[in-house]
Amino acid sequence: MKLCVIEGDGIGREVVPVAIRVLRQVMPALEVIRAEAGWDTYQATGNALPDQTVATALSARAVLFGACSSPSYPVPGYSSPIVKLRRSMETYANLRPTRYLPVPTARQGVDLVVVRENTEGLYVGDERTADAGDTGTATKRITRRASERIAHTAFRLAKSEGRRRVTIVHKGNVMPQTDGLFRRVAYEVAKDYPDIETDELLVDTAAYWMVKEPTRFDVVLTPNLYGDILSDMAAAWGGGLGLAPALNLGEKVAVAEPVHGSAPDIAGKGIANPTAVILSAAMLLRHHWRMPAPADRIDAAVNAALSQGDYTADILGANGMGTDDFADIICAQLS
Repeated sequence: MKLCVIEGDGIGREVVPVAIRVLRQVMPALEVIRAEAGWDTYQATGNALPDQTVATALSARAVLFGACSSPSYPVPGYSSPIVKLRRSMETYANLRPTRYLPVPTARQGVDLVVVRENTEGLYVGDERTADAGDTGTATKRITRRASERIAHTAFRLAKSEGRRRVTIVHKGNVMPQTDGLFRRVAYEVAKDYPDIETDELLVDTAAYWMVKEPTRFDVVLTPNLYGDILSDMAAAWGGGLGLAPALNLGEKVAVAEPVHGSAPDIAGKGIANPTAVILSAAMLLRHHWRMPAPADRIDAAVNAALSQGDYTADILGANGMGTDDFADIICAQLS
């Protein structure tokens, strides 16, 4: 197996090596190919996602990505490397599970997956300005093809994992030509899966229920932007962003990346929680390489460590253990 590894920026450079250590415990023959992307790469080369990195990722067909820093102001020639990488590899589905983990900050009973369309919506990157910069306009694109594809992904996931319901989240009452299309197509696809219950929520109502009672959700099917927001909300119930994994899936390609960002405020301190990227690597094993047994071993090792109170600083505060110490415990569980 080949894996393209992109540490990226900030804590990505600290937590990704931990995930590689863990993967090697269950896959000793794993071939790791390193590549660069991110804000640091842009500052060094003028390109946040070099062509060679894309070529390496496409050749390996599997990527483990750490995190990237992106400015919130326009920078000439810069665009988000992870968004561009997802598009280059056509990873149209973003899977973001949230389940209870034995930490004080988690909510018992939570076990949901946000299935987010990854290529369209407001994230297509079509923005422009007018009136000397006083007016900004963004294009929102929804197509039948992409909506069908992501809906099938959500229902197949529900079926394969024994889940009972898919909830379609949209804002079709305000945007009937875009979100309305997404909703209609999702219901059409639902007819192919009669054993799976289907319901719907407007995105603002979904946000309310995600805060009030997250256990009501099972599989959440959403366009791009809503899935990005709702999955971060759900992560709070799973114990926090440091525990939240994600996987971008395409046709025989995948990019595993934790939900958290580059966390520049703690970068270089050796205290970042590597759990999210470890669990993202486990998702790569399970959903891309179709190797559930080693994925289960990794999940069990994480659960065992957390069950015995081995917490990093984001959970325990100043008394939490460091990144490398937590890595040692996970690897010991797997040895």
